Amino acid sequence: MADAAVNGAHRVLIAADKFKGSLTAVQVAERVTAGLRRVLPDLEVEAMPVADGGDGTVDAAVAAGFERREVPVAGPLGHEVTAAFALRGDTAVVEMAEASGLQRLPAGVFAPLTASTYGSGELLRAALDAGARTIVFGVGGSATTDGGAGMLTALGARFLDADGEPVGPGGGGLGDLATADLSGLDPRLSAVDLVLASDVDNPLTGPKGAPAVYGPQKGASPDDVETLDAALAHFAKILEESAGPEAAEHAAAPGAGAAGGIGYGALLLGARFRPGIEVMLDVLGFAPALDRADLVITGEGSLDEQTLHGKAPAGVAAAARAAGKEVVAVCGRLALAPEALGRAGIRRAYPLTEIEPDVAKCIADAGPILERSAERIARDFLS
Repeated sequence: MADAAVNGAHRVLIAADKFKGSLTAVQVAERVTAGLRRVLPDLEVEAMPVADGGDGTVDAAVAAGFERREVPVAGPLGHEVTAAFALRGDTAVVEMAEASGLQRLPAGVFAPLTASTYGSGELLRAALDAGARTIVFGVGGSATTDGGAGMLTALGARFLDADGEPVGPGGGGLGDLATADLSGLDPRLSAVDLVLASDVDNPLTGPKGAPAVYGPQKGASPDDVETLDAALAHFAKILEESAGPEAAEHAAAPGAGAAGGIGYGALLLGARFRPGIEVMLDVLGFAPALDRADLVITGEGSLDEQTLHGKAPAGVAAAARAAGKEVVAVCGRLALAPEALGRAGIRRAYPLTEIEPDVAKCIADAGPILERSAERIARDFLS
């Protein structure tokens, strides 16, 4: 049975994240628009692809009117890659995954002990060079667990071993750290509003820290996790000795463990931690778009328990509910009960697997199937 239509609905806002491995957020919006208009050709649709700070954040900013800037930086293994950031006026959106993300590793290759965030620091420096006074630093999808040491090095910090030589790259090298010197950090950083945008609130180390929780996703064995946790704890201790007690406070702060601990490095730079989707909705101009909408369509590849903990659809739904707007979601797979969806502010979800139960086919043919889901939304909520 169709849900009751939204009375007089005439404008739809599509604010969905990517379907990872299938469709970008921009493509999701395009496919949903096509499906809606197959049923209602004259429907007004506004597309605002969203992201929560992880991979796809720069693309979302560009889709919202930011200028895409590309620069050569070091990838996680030290090889040069071309990475992008987004700029509008004096606001930059920098995505660490562009430089230091898992997608920058060769297929099947992991480097849990040696992958570096140096390129992320180069991206931040490029944003400063471009005149940015506010930098939204989206972190997630990292290949690294170096506590942001590489990033800080690219910005002028020095991390030396007992012989006065720079320590090796990655979290593994931090076990040899003897002295840390932050006095050479780029002075422009003190005049910038740096916002750490992340969907996780883990501390740097410990059972809920970066190595223990996220290290295995980056190829870390149990021994590697132990090595990295000890190395990052040592890193924080040396920084406490050189930079003061705030360094220890930052290590325990929410967000310090984001993206292999690059959150910790950002906090050392004076960053403010905010949930990634909240920051991005502000930057993208979501509030005025929401005012114009009668129905909001959000979504991501998998609607599951993780969605409820700071992922893009939950942030979109919370903002829409606060504004009294109806929200439905599209997704590849649905692992949430209707009650959980309702508590999140989502009236109904439309998984691709309802149309095509074969998950492999859903991934391969996500676009056309998503259009069919959008046709159903149009009939259920807009006809």
